[in-house]
Amino acid sequence: MIATLPAQAADPAVTLLRGAAVFGPLAAVLAATAVRRPSERAIAAMILATAWNLLALALVNVLAVRAGWWSFSARGAMVEGVPVDLLLGWALLWGALPARAARRLPLPLTVLALAWLDLAFMPLTRPLVRLGGDWLHGEALAVALGLVPGLLLARWTVRGVFVAGRVTLQVVLAGSFMLGLPVALTGVWRQPAWLAGLGVQVLAVPLTLGLAAVREFATAGGTPLPYDPPRRLVTSGPYAYVRNPMQVSMTASYLLLGVLDVRFLAAAGVAVAYGAGLAAWHEGEQLTGRYGGAWAAYRSGVRAWLPRPRPSPTMTPAVVHVSATCGQCAPVGGWILRRAPVALDVRPAEEHPEGLRRMTYERADGLRAEGVAALAHAASHLHLGWALAGWMLLLPGVGWFAQLCADAFGAGPRGVPSWPAERGTGRGGRAFTQPADAPNRGRVSAAGARVRRRPRGRAPGEPWPS
Repeated sequence: MIATLPAQAADPAVTLLRGAAVFGPLAAVLAATAVRRPSERAIAAMILATAWNLLALALVNVLAVRAGWWSFSARGAMVEGVPVDLLLGWALLWGALPARAARRLPLPLTVLALAWLDLAFMPLTRPLVRLGGDWLHGEALAVALGLVPGLLLARWTVRGVFVAGRVTLQVVLAGSFMLGLPVALTGVWRQPAWLAGLGVQVLAVPLTLGLAAVREFATAGGTPLPYDPPRRLVTSGPYAYVRNPMQVSMTASYLLLGVLDVRFLAAAGVAVAYGAGLAAWHEGEQLTGRYGGAWAAYRSGVRAWLPRPRPSPTMTPAVVHVSATCGQCAPVGGWILRRAPVALDVRPAEEHPEGLRRMTYERADGLRAEGVAALAHAASHLHLGWALAGWMLLLPGVGWFAQLCADAFGAGPRGVPSWPAERGTGRGGRAFTQPADAPNRGRVSAAGARVRRRPRGRAPGEPWPS
């Protein structure tokens, strides 16, 4: 918990050190930004690097105090024995400052310079910091968990590269600050085992919505941070159901936690006020300027906070290729069609020019998935319930395990015959039939004799089962 300032006067030397620790790095950051106005990406890099170091250094310092690597002889503005001002200054020194002033220096040189500076000044901070015999262990951990990942995140953001790494670290940051930290500080996690387990399962629904939205941003080359946006208008995945899936996800999580602690209801109110107020105004202005009519059409069909039961027709169109001659695969194509998918064509895998070996999903924006992942993406074209199930299948590790199980039960890759595409398919795939000259196209020869049995699946010239 946060300690209050005691009545007795603090040591002047400690006060001076604490002031220098926060105002020194802050002045350096302001000077670095005053020389040349940073771009939006540079601002994003500075914010992210500072936030990452704030999180990592907070954890390291709490661990260091408990392990005896070092301790602080300070009074007031303390969290778990760590001065808040010292933590903020350290995060700026390792985050925003090198992200702005050392962005062109080689990464190893920047790491060595900042680590050496820290090693040199840590002993000089006495009496504020009392170092233990093993304090270098804590320093090494801080460099590994805070400095290096923070610098990498800043450089990836400025250069617009390695979107998977940027998104992963941003998810860790958002989850830690917006969910993990409030849960830890309020103690709401101290519940009976059955209630805690039930709470985790219920929270999985809104959190899956948010993670699926982040993945859609990553597919479009961007991240949730407004200064590091996608390169195109995202209308697929959760965005086909609701315009603000990340805000809906976090607000719903706070409302669910509010059942256990009413303070989370206030957090939900703040989230709604921010999302419906400042964020909506700022992002609306940006999206209108970038995408004009496309954004207006999308906004008119998708609500900001209340999800649609079925996806919007403005979602990115896609095609799912399912084998029509496979007894296990063909019913899957029929199952999808019976649910009247939106903006999804169902085509036979036999028509694909690449000779597919698994069910394959291809979207107009270039996204491609196979196997269980293809079915999961196709589910987002049906309705919200199946979409949530599909997004859960796409979570890291879950999809891999599901595909492993599917392969073990006989749904592994297999060869399919190739057909010439004589006739295309309308929206939903209902208009297409198998060409007359396809392999296994008949059961009798020209003389009327049976030649070979047709494999299980869709019959020649027969539409998909519906």
